[in-house]
Amino acid sequence: MLRKLKTLLIGKPLDNSQLHGEKMNVFWGLPIMASDAISSVAYAVEEILVILIAVVGVASYKYTFFTVTAVIALLVILVVSYRQTIDHYPNGGGSYTVAKENLGEIPGLTACASLIIGYVLTVAVSTAAGAAAITSAVPALLPFSVPIALLMILLMTIGNLRGVKESARIFAVPTYVFIASILIMLAAGFVRAQMGYQAEPPYAVPQAMGDLSFFLGIRAFAAGCAGLTGVEAVSNAIPNFVEPSQKSAKRVLTMLALLMVVIFGGTSYMATLYHAVPGYDVTVLAQIGGQIFGHNILFYILQISTAVILVMAANTSYAGLPLLLSLAARDGYVPKQFNTRGGRLSYSNGIIMLGIAAGILVVLYKGETHRLVPLYAVGVFISFTLSQLGMFRLWLKTREPGWRHRAVINGIGLLTTSLTVLIIAYSKLKEGAWITLVCIAVLIYLMKVTHKHYLNLSGQLTLYPGEVRQETESIQVKKHVIVLVDFLNKASLKAINYARQLAEGQDIVAFHVSIDPEQAKRLENKWQACGIPIPLVVKYSPFREIIEPLIGYVESEEHDYQPGDMLTVVMPQFIVDKAWRNIYHNQTAYMIRKKLLHDRHIAVVTVPFVLDR
Repeated sequence: MLRKLKTLLIGKPLDNSQLHGEKMNVFWGLPIMASDAISSVAYAVEEILVILIAVVGVASYKYTFFTVTAVIALLVILVVSYRQTIDHYPNGGGSYTVAKENLGEIPGLTACASLIIGYVLTVAVSTAAGAAAITSAVPALLPFSVPIALLMILLMTIGNLRGVKESARIFAVPTYVFIASILIMLAAGFVRAQMGYQAEPPYAVPQAMGDLSFFLGIRAFAAGCAGLTGVEAVSNAIPNFVEPSQKSAKRVLTMLALLMVVIFGGTSYMATLYHAVPGYDVTVLAQIGGQIFGHNILFYILQISTAVILVMAANTSYAGLPLLLSLAARDGYVPKQFNTRGGRLSYSNGIIMLGIAAGILVVLYKGETHRLVPLYAVGVFISFTLSQLGMFRLWLKTREPGWRHRAVINGIGLLTTSLTVLIIAYSKLKEGAWITLVCIAVLIYLMKVTHKHYLNLSGQLTLYPGEVRQETESIQVKKHVIVLVDFLNKASLKAINYARQLAEGQDIVAFHVSIDPEQAKRLENKWQACGIPIPLVVKYSPFREIIEPLIGYVESEEHDYQPGDMLTVVMPQFIVDKAWRNIYHNQTAYMIRKKLLHDRHIAVVTVPFVLDR
């Protein structure tokens, strides 16, 4: 049943040879990789206005446009510098790979941890903002904003588990619909303004309480920088593009920048013309669209496509984070399971982890975008800064042809992103950014612990030249086999017959732990009556313990077992046809295996007895 449901939702498994067909071209890759940055217009302009409007009143619209212009300038710097990253790191990894190879382990892990948190927060923020877009169009759904966001995360997770190519085709069309809708809105809004249309603010604009200060300006800039998340994702996901993958990734990155300039800049300009007021149940973008279109079909297309593009922003994380985790797993910093492809050739463990983590955040923060946004800008810009520093050091070290102007580009990027990190840290620390910093530190510690475990494992398992013969000759195996018997039935008899073949006439006993003397006596009588040709050892357990008497017997010398000898414990186990029927049987066999397998001189063999029903 579960397998049929999985096939229905995710699709039939793909052969390894079909991996090339799961790559994205530019047309399908743009909506996946660029949607995070493009979607920022749905909340980044609003976040800037929230900071400014309560203090400077109607003047906030002018300052918002200037702030967005500064954010776009920073975007251009980042895009140019990340094109250089794509040229030199074709296997992806972005800031993590750049920082680790050029700055060292801790900077690399810092970048990795920052990106992980940024990707998870992107999904949480995007789906929460998508839910806000829906409730703005249909206010009656406002109490259900959290379930709506969770439903979006579930659909995104399932869609991406179906594979890169199919998820791109599922989500690309709505993204292009949003781009068309927003461009139509910008064009119509500009034409109406040129024709002398006088906008009436849908809500009263607050009176100015003071003038624009330096610290207020940097707070607004920090809020707008939330719209730059997602630029990193293209350099992380280079292997997801069709060959030549680097060229495809650079084209997507350039188109992202062009769309961002037009859409982000144009929306902020519309805000200055139509005086949308943040802080109400209707988003700023919905207010602008309502004034330009009225509440007709175009308005609802805009709102629906806005909700979808915000979910598409989450899809950028679904494309980038699993690849990042696969690289970190390959290096031994996260569990190796994240480097395993699922049935549809996607890194399914990373996808599932991302969906669960984002869902938890949405529930904890009640789907409120304004509470989530301050958490992730600082982490994203830490990774940006480390990437710029790593590339700058690369040029100074290699000094390859053209290194000077490339170093200048990354040097400018380093200065601007470093300054932005300081600004965001100052303005967002009290709003919750400190939580992100703590989480980054915790992730770095966990990745170091994971790496240490894998190093220890490798050190103990690695065979060096000459050790194969030495280890083989040093092992003197004397066969000791113990068959665990509860009742004498078909299952235990199958295990006994298997054990006899395994022991080949050497040391073999059947072992029974008795908690009921009468039952033990019946077993002994039946054993003799059936003529079982191996000895039966019965140990009475007055406190009804099963495992401890067995361990005591295993570690004793009653059966000529010497420390260093290999001992095999054979046990029968019922295998039911339906998983839920396991509730009818105890889990003693599981607990015995768990206990015995910690002894390096004991092998545990389970002999299955499959029940028909």
